[in-house]
Amino acid sequence: MKTIKILMLPVLAGILFMLASAASSLTKEAERLRSASTVVTDFGAMKENIPQELIEQSKGIVIIPRLINAGLGIGGKRGRGVAMVKLDDGRWSDPVFVTLTGGSIGPQIGIQSVDLILVFRHKSVLTRVKNGDFTIGGDASAAVGPVGRSTSANTDYKLEAEVYSYSRSRGLFAGISINGANLSIDKDADAEYYGRDMGTRDIFETAKSNTEAVKALKESLRNL
Repeated sequence: MKTIKILMLPVLAGILFMLASAASSLTKEAERLRSASTVVTDFGAMKENIPQELIEQSKGIVIIPRLINAGLGIGGKRGRGVAMVKLDDGRWSDPVFVTLTGGSIGPQIGIQSVDLILVFRHKSVLTRVKNGDFTIGGDASAAVGPVGRSTSANTDYKLEAEVYSYSRSRGLFAGISINGANLSIDKDADAEYYGRDMGTRDIFETAKSNTEAVKALKESLRNL
């Protein structure tokens, strides 16, 4: 009996390790969702925020908490976040995990962390991603979004850009160029959170996740 217990120890250790790893991955993705929810709530609390009309007419949104924007002659940016689209009934889909990366050349120095929200006029840009990514400003035209409680002043969002960007640093809007940046689907994160049987299209087409992190994110968008 003692021998059997000794032999079982490595097996139990392996099981515990796998459970701990799975819990760690789930926590990491849930934390990304919670951070995205906080970003949306913080944007909504700002005096000059994203116009309500634009949110109502939008069909997709990308939220990147703590995007790192750095430069020393050659600049670069990278951040992880989530993308969501509106379903036919007006509800937001479950979030798909995404990564944004980009670079630039020019006179720049320093590093900053910004919260970024991208508002999409059409959801097809997100739902029909080719090979898991696309270039903002190339595959989808982009512009800095208008701010204020109403869109009635100085905006042409209905006619031109496909994507409107909003970046926030230390509680204030911060200008940051996203043209040329690449937005890609984080398939590993999706698989960790939803399971291997859920593809990107499946996630975008549903709103059935009941996790607390997803529900909190959807609630923050409804209140934006």
